[in-house]
Amino acid sequence: MPTIMPNSTYAGVDADTGLSSEQAQQRLLADGCNELPSAKPRSVLAIAWRVVREPMFMLLIACGGIYLLLGDLQDAAILLGSVFIIMGISFTQERKSERALEALRDLSSPRALVLRDGRQQRIAGRDVVVGDIILLAEGDRVPADAMLFDGHGMTVDESLLSGESAPVRKEASAAEAPRQLPAPGGDDAPFLYSGSLVVQGKGRARVVATAGQTALGRIGLALFTLQGETGRVQAEMAHAVKLVALSSIGLALLLALWYGAARGDWLNGMLAGLTLAMALLPAELPLILTIFLALGAWRIAKKKVLTRRISAIEMLGAATVLCVDKTGTLTENRMAVAQLIVDDEVHAFGAIASKPALPELFHETLEFAMLASPREPFDPMEQAILATGRAALSGTEHIHDNWTLVEEYPLSRQLLAMSRVWRSPDQANYVIAAKGAPEAIIDLCHLPGAEVARITARIDLLAEKGLRVLAVARASFGQHDLPAIQHDFDFQFSGLIGLADPLRASAAPAISECHAAGIRVVMITGDYPATALAIARASGLDTDAGMIQGDELDALDDAQLLQRLPGVNVFCRVQPEQKLRLVQALRRGGAIVAMTGDGVNDAPALKAAHIGIAMGGRGTDVAREASALVLLDDDFSAIVAAVRLGRRVFDNLRKAVVFIVAAHIPIAGMSMLPVMMGWPLVLLPVHIVFFELMIDPTCSIVFEAEPEESNVMRRPPRATDARIFDRKLLLLGLRQGLLLFALLLAVHQLAKFSGLSDEQARALTFSAMIVGDIWLIFINRSWSLPLHASVRLPNPALWWVVAGALTILGLALFLPAMNSLFHFDALPSGHLALTLALVLAILLAASMAGIFSTGVHNGAAR
Repeated sequence: MPTIMPNSTYAGVDADTGLSSEQAQQRLLADGCNELPSAKPRSVLAIAWRVVREPMFMLLIACGGIYLLLGDLQDAAILLGSVFIIMGISFTQERKSERALEALRDLSSPRALVLRDGRQQRIAGRDVVVGDIILLAEGDRVPADAMLFDGHGMTVDESLLSGESAPVRKEASAAEAPRQLPAPGGDDAPFLYSGSLVVQGKGRARVVATAGQTALGRIGLALFTLQGETGRVQAEMAHAVKLVALSSIGLALLLALWYGAARGDWLNGMLAGLTLAMALLPAELPLILTIFLALGAWRIAKKKVLTRRISAIEMLGAATVLCVDKTGTLTENRMAVAQLIVDDEVHAFGAIASKPALPELFHETLEFAMLASPREPFDPMEQAILATGRAALSGTEHIHDNWTLVEEYPLSRQLLAMSRVWRSPDQANYVIAAKGAPEAIIDLCHLPGAEVARITARIDLLAEKGLRVLAVARASFGQHDLPAIQHDFDFQFSGLIGLADPLRASAAPAISECHAAGIRVVMITGDYPATALAIARASGLDTDAGMIQGDELDALDDAQLLQRLPGVNVFCRVQPEQKLRLVQALRRGGAIVAMTGDGVNDAPALKAAHIGIAMGGRGTDVAREASALVLLDDDFSAIVAAVRLGRRVFDNLRKAVVFIVAAHIPIAGMSMLPVMMGWPLVLLPVHIVFFELMIDPTCSIVFEAEPEESNVMRRPPRATDARIFDRKLLLLGLRQGLLLFALLLAVHQLAKFSGLSDEQARALTFSAMIVGDIWLIFINRSWSLPLHASVRLPNPALWWVVAGALTILGLALFLPAMNSLFHFDALPSGHLALTLALVLAILLAASMAGIFSTGVHNGAAR
């Protein structure tokens, strides 16, 4: 990050000629480009290395190599071929995820109009340097922090930095810039901030800070001091995999030594050890977590939510507090006309319709408000007035598209009102329309005290509702010289206009569902108290405990803040560093915090939260870069869908873990016991690979596709210390696995006792294991329904997996080429059917007896 030189170093730039090209180039080289740092995408090699270093791949390669040394080309080809297939699939998925992130990063640089070498030049915003004279007009994005020294009626939208939805006025100043500009927000200051938007007027400004030294840049730098949140399930899964992997290596080494010492065959001893390692190694655990979260991200993407950090999916299920920004999150971040008041009569607008019904009494006020506004405004309040007027007055004589603008009296610091003089098509008279701050319009109209008191009371009522209030006046004028100031017109007061940033239609239902799910919703905004409270009440937030403002927040120490936090749901006039402090305080209080936002001012808090959720439509690049999730169409209700999905992922992941534990016990037992007892090997690497290929899709596709429990959004969030590998869950998997292992051992011994060959006994045991694994799938689909009910639950992926496993089993048993591949011999007639029927009967009886019922699942019946 470049170090920006103090402003005084670059003082003395001529305001009429600007910098020379040479000066600009030198400063660009010294200070660096005017851009913020961005997270770098992973290279193809980095993705490939992550894929190939998986332990299971290394074991498969080692086994394939040993088969090559033994001269068994067929088994070697199968094992090594499976390595490249699995690596190819994994690499494709990783790269696909990376491309999605690359598509999100918008690195295009906005353009800036600067004065250099005495002439105006349009350059890339990244090439702007300290000392540049920038020229700004309506619609321009400010490219860097600057001081306005020459301006005409300029207002700027700073909502992305300050959180205030209404634009602020700017007043030119010849004073020297301070070493650091004050915080954004407030009227009549000369300070312009990078990333803000000029909505009205024009002016010239001198750049005083670029890149990381801007208000926007300092927020960006704060992001790099915060560490991204690692999912708790990911951390727990990594610890479990490490523990089991180390144990597996030790057991596999002991088994290889035992085999080699007992039988004098060290090469096959290594093969037996590697087979046990493959049987024990929980390769599915990180794989199913990745696939569960990736498929969860895909499902939520269909709801227009992009997942940037996949750990956020599982964290959503545990979220206890949702911090929301008001502007652009609960509201639409646009101004709309909410009320018109004329002679104590009130007309309230609902959602803007194509032609809202408007009584005749209010036509004149809306007509003159339109005439007092530019025909194509950038100011959001003027846009709202024109949109409402064109819809409400369409087809009437109050639309004056053929009138001619003659003169304009702009807003000034001395008089917060603007007037526009129009000439009618008949050239007979001038019509003057004025709008502005109510006190300014009242002053223009020279109203008596009683009338002023009546209008002021109405203004106070509108302000209490959180509305921005403008007053409208009208005048007429004959054909002679226009006066120099607005006060010389004979204005008549017309009425009041109340404007608001409308609440999103989806906000209140989404907040209601969050409350039902035990999730507390907290509003954190930079806006004014009245506006914040009005939106909070309309959206369904509990405001009984009042609010805390930014200055009051600063007066509280950390202990006092922790005491106040539980009761207060509205925080207003909050600065970026205060948002960050609030999120960190909630985390210290034990909450799992999700936070939504769209502005640059939200970025540090978005990154500090467990789950940062950025608005993608109106959000900034900085907010997206800091977030874990991005709402692509800014629909607040999608957050509820994301929470529901997070809870479903955690529930189904626990079911998959039980299945993995149970399925690995018989595989490991039938790999280890024959070696220890001096029997011929029952399971070979090719069988382990088959089971792995069956277990992986079962865990990752079948269990992931299970629908959520019916009460998933009517129960509290899971406990913050809830674990995937808790005692009840592991004992459940252990009971299931030991029962299946005992049955398989009995099948193998009975096969040998009945005189079957080693290859036939292997085939019969393998078949029983397939049936047992299918039973494990069904018994773990639902822990709140009996087996016969869970069978009827819809899940097409389940039947594809079952059909595939049975088809391959049939081919392995009855197709000669597959017999050889699996090291089987044909079974005598009747043995297979009788054995499988007995195994299935025992498993079903155990299930019906309730041996595997458990309370590990916190959901109720579907």
